[in-house]
Amino acid sequence: MSQLNEVVEEVVAKAEEVKAEVAEKAEEVKEAVSEKIEAAAEKAEEVKAEVAEKAAEVQEAVSEKAEAAAETMADYKEELEKSLKQGPPESDPVWARFAELLESKEAIPVKIDSAVKGGVIAFVDGVRAFIPASKVATNHVEDLETLKGLETEAIVITAEKPKKLVLSVRDAIRRKERAEREARKAECVEGAVLEGTVDSVMDYGAFIKLDNGASGLLHVSQISYERVAKPSDVLNKGDRITVKIIAVKDGKLSLSKKALEEAPARKERKPREDRPDRPDRPARDRGDRPERDGERRERRPRGEREEVFNYKETGKATTSLADLLNGIDL
Repeated sequence: MSQLNEVVEEVVAKAEEVKAEVAEKAEEVKEAVSEKIEAAAEKAEEVKAEVAEKAAEVQEAVSEKAEAAAETMADYKEELEKSLKQGPPESDPVWARFAELLESKEAIPVKIDSAVKGGVIAFVDGVRAFIPASKVATNHVEDLETLKGLETEAIVITAEKPKKLVLSVRDAIRRKERAEREARKAECVEGAVLEGTVDSVMDYGAFIKLDNGASGLLHVSQISYERVAKPSDVLNKGDRITVKIIAVKDGKLSLSKKALEEAPARKERKPREDRPDRPDRPARDRGDRPERDGERRERRPRGEREEVFNYKETGKATTSLADLLNGIDL
């Protein structure tokens, strides 16, 4: 009876272990499915952001084309004629430098002197230069008089004799912005540790605005080794945070806060207190098995084995008294 109880207890214990393993596996599958859904939502947000960015670029390009089509040399003919009346420069090296600046697209410091029809006037090395209204800033300026006295940088976009000098502040600003973006990209390499601010918190993670101007996604699975149900439980907009770049793909940054933390030690499963200790079973030695029929039968080669037929009889075996007496001559 005690052996039967031991067997029952062993079966129950094994069933409990299987049940726990199934529950653990179900939790893992649930987490994997949740991560897949969150990744899909993240991808949808990225596609949405890309579409909006592309739409803004197209709109900006259309606006530039429209401005370029509306703006012709006739619009500031009067200003160019004034430049022509200015006469030849005192030294050709000045204009040689302007030609070099036209090729190199190097930004030079300028100070806006006055506003005129269709733009503003600035002086570079004593030479009067014209900046069209569409080139004085990256956005539209309603009142050009507000720019008088502004010190900024500009790029030479036209330098022709007889003394036609045209500058662009907008191109200089955009060139500088591109250089800054490239510098930010150079810093954003896999493995870099940077500081930033939580810009927005979503259900699947948080977008972090790094101090160098770049942005990246901190996925909910990368916040902590502890399980985080919702990012908003541990992060708020405006929080300062240190993160590590774990992936860079197509200009997008994947960040991790968990990677900067020490991984917790794996918890050992404690034995259940209500489960009795089972004595260690001795290892089975197949050599100790009793031989059948006193000795072990040798295995015959495959070609010499006896054929066994599975025969199933369907008829009835009956013997009657008449059958027994049949054929006996009395």
